[in-house]
Amino acid sequence: MRSRSLTSRLPKTGETIHGHKFFIGFGGKGANQCVQAARLGAKTSMVCKVGKDSFGNDYIENLKQNDISTEFTYQTQDAATGTASIIVNNEGQNIIIIVAGANLLLNTEDLREAAKAISRAKVMICQLEVTPETSLEALTMAHSNGVKTLFNPAPAIADLDPRFYALSDVFCCNETEAEILTGLTVSSPADAGKAAQVLLERGCQVVIITLGAEGCVMLSQTEPVPKHIPTEKVKAVDTTVGFKISESFLPPLRIIIYNKDTTPEFLDHKVRAQGGDMAEGKKNQAGALYLNPSPTHCGTFYKSLNLSEPQFPHP
Repeated sequence: MRSRSLTSRLPKTGETIHGHKFFIGFGGKGANQCVQAARLGAKTSMVCKVGKDSFGNDYIENLKQNDISTEFTYQTQDAATGTASIIVNNEGQNIIIIVAGANLLLNTEDLREAAKAISRAKVMICQLEVTPETSLEALTMAHSNGVKTLFNPAPAIADLDPRFYALSDVFCCNETEAEILTGLTVSSPADAGKAAQVLLERGCQVVIITLGAEGCVMLSQTEPVPKHIPTEKVKAVDTTVGFKISESFLPPLRIIIYNKDTTPEFLDHKVRAQGGDMAEGKKNQAGALYLNPSPTHCGTFYKSLNLSEPQFPHP
């Protein structure tokens, strides 16, 4: 769960200040991506762990309401549901404290129980909001069964196991994560191209580095020359919303991969077409998952790909 407090300014150390709004909403990278993929038409399953508490119960109910399979959404009494406490000032700057809680208790035994869903999937999206060992095992299971893998190495860790790269059909990170992973400064599309080449050399099939208002840079084993894809610039009213929009990059990409391929030629102007449409969807509502678009908001996205709405098999 994510709580958000809106204030005129961020508090100093030891200071208590008044805020003018508070709300609690659902969120988390995996949950955001899963809900959005479902709203884009995919048949989705969420493999995760929440606490056996009111937040955990609410999470499961919310996933069900979004037509997501919760067969492998486990509950535990050993930890509380993961939370993030966010303070945002009038300029959109923020302070965030994350308590991973039950997320860190998802383990390989849980993955084995979900093996059938993982092996039957067409595409699997994975992040680092669970332990790296669990994410690596999930990618290994998917890869060995011919499932396309999208890996979002966030929150990034400098000593990422090198096997993550070889197991990622698409390795997608932002500029900050790229800096942590490569040790290179990424402050421009040209810098991102250099970082992407380093990541590609580690074994990824396709590397995409998102650059916020500057769009993204991508390259692949078949097209190893970095390609910058600009996007429409929008005004950020809340930088935590920016995180959600960056998370929104992957679910539509999953649909592209399912329907076509992962080559830069196909992804070029197709990927960026989602940007304005996604940003428009409920941009002023509270809570991370509320920013995920409905099928109505995604009409432009499908048309830009020259695709009819895809039919996904149940996981």
